[in-house]
Amino acid sequence: MNYANIKPYDIADGPGVRVSLFVSGCTHHCEGCFNSEAWDFSFGRPYNKDTEDEIMNCLARPFIQGITFLGGEPMEPENQGDVLNLIKRVRKDLPSRDIWLYSGYTLETDMLSGKLSEYKSTYEILSNIDVLVDGEFILEKKDISLVFRGSSNQRIIDMKKTLADGKTRLCPEYI
Repeated sequence: MNYANIKPYDIADGPGVRVSLFVSGCTHHCEGCFNSEAWDFSFGRPYNKDTEDEIMNCLARPFIQGITFLGGEPMEPENQGDVLNLIKRVRKDLPSRDIWLYSGYTLETDMLSGKLSEYKSTYEILSNIDVLVDGEFILEKKDISLVFRGSSNQRIIDMKKTLADGKTRLCPEYI
């Protein structure tokens, strides 16, 4: 996996001060994407153990609330292995940090069934994150007044409640 950027202090992509990892590679190619250079899977730098250690060091700062995965597309099959490994390390070493993940894929039609459901790592990722922001960015539905999302079709999903209930549960504080 390659990554486009690491933001050690991000306040735009989830609550509190966060570390954000922008992975490279995306097949959605949404019109109006703010990060279209990261569509290319070879864009940026190779993700490796040093990269992971850098992220973990940033996350260990006491004022950091959590980590956010964005892209590109973290749920592309090519990216899932490294994304999952980092999620597992965060859960093990820094369990108080929350984990958000943005994806252009939709939970019910792409991840729990459909294209991504055949990958074991898809469900492992979903079961180890706190919040999923799902859905492609749609330029015609762009709304700058929305919190933590770019277009009105995107949802902020509480994954713990969703997996426990078997029904999609949105985070009420962001509706």
